[in-house]
Amino acid sequence: MNFEFPLRELPAVMRGPRIERRRVLIGGSAFWGTMQDDTTQLRLDDGRLIDAEQASYLPPVTPSKIIAVHISYSSRSIETRNAPKPTATPTYFMKPTTALNGHRGQILKPADCSYLNYEGEYAVVIGRTCRNATPDEAWDFIEGFCPALDMGLQDFRDTDQGSMLRVKGADTLLPIGPGLVRGVNLFEQTLRTFVNGRIVQQAHIGDETIWGPHYVIADIARHITLLPGDVILMGTPCHSRSVDPGDVVECEITGLGRLMGTVTAIEAPRAAALNVGHAPTDSPEVRRVALGNDSRVAEYLKDNLRAARAQRGHE
Repeated sequence: MNFEFPLRELPAVMRGPRIERRRVLIGGSAFWGTMQDDTTQLRLDDGRLIDAEQASYLPPVTPSKIIAVHISYSSRSIETRNAPKPTATPTYFMKPTTALNGHRGQILKPADCSYLNYEGEYAVVIGRTCRNATPDEAWDFIEGFCPALDMGLQDFRDTDQGSMLRVKGADTLLPIGPGLVRGVNLFEQTLRTFVNGRIVQQAHIGDETIWGPHYVIADIARHITLLPGDVILMGTPCHSRSVDPGDVVECEITGLGRLMGTVTAIEAPRAAALNVGHAPTDSPEVRRVALGNDSRVAEYLKDNLRAARAQRGHE
């Protein structure tokens, strides 16, 4: 069977018209709405029109589980493995639902952690119960797509590399949104991550994809039932690097939207002073992942990150 791109036929979830659904907080209550064409207005399901630029956003997903692909972009595989394909088949980890964060939310960096890395991604959201599907069938189980930031505290990689639980699972480490979009050909879009307004990751999704969401869904659903609202994170391109408090991190996917979060400092957990659990580390393995391999990354991305850091007074 052939899972290469371009697809033989564009699936319904990627055929127009474009529809974007957002979830907002008004007066302490959550409301869903639909973005109006060529405007910044959001029409709530109760009929009210609000200014989308001024809204307070909630994640546009309510998952029972969040599953993430380790590597699915060729540039990331080349950077980390020096090969265009990392493994014969995809590998995965999970993030708890408490990691979810909304558009323009705070991304918390504890004082005892040094390496909080950004990873711009797109998320696939499941629309109906899926089990034992083929890749061709998998498209029909997708509700839509969202920009996402799969943030990671790399300081815990020495102890949690297998599970990635604390690396990727801490509270606020999954901003997602602003909205859930369908009706856009995902494989014609470009993903860009920004730090303080400067591009630090960039990839054309169709050109760099190793495994599409249809393959990943079929793979996972061989043994794990996917429920409506479940989220699958589809990996990041090269040049994931650490950011600091005050940095503004954004993931923009043409056709889907632009997601923003601000890195915010918090105190170390109280239990850390009592030597509870494995302490954050600054080992060669932690630095290998957190700092990446600059020799395999485009110069303009490195230059932009240096400028973004200088902009915040980091250098």
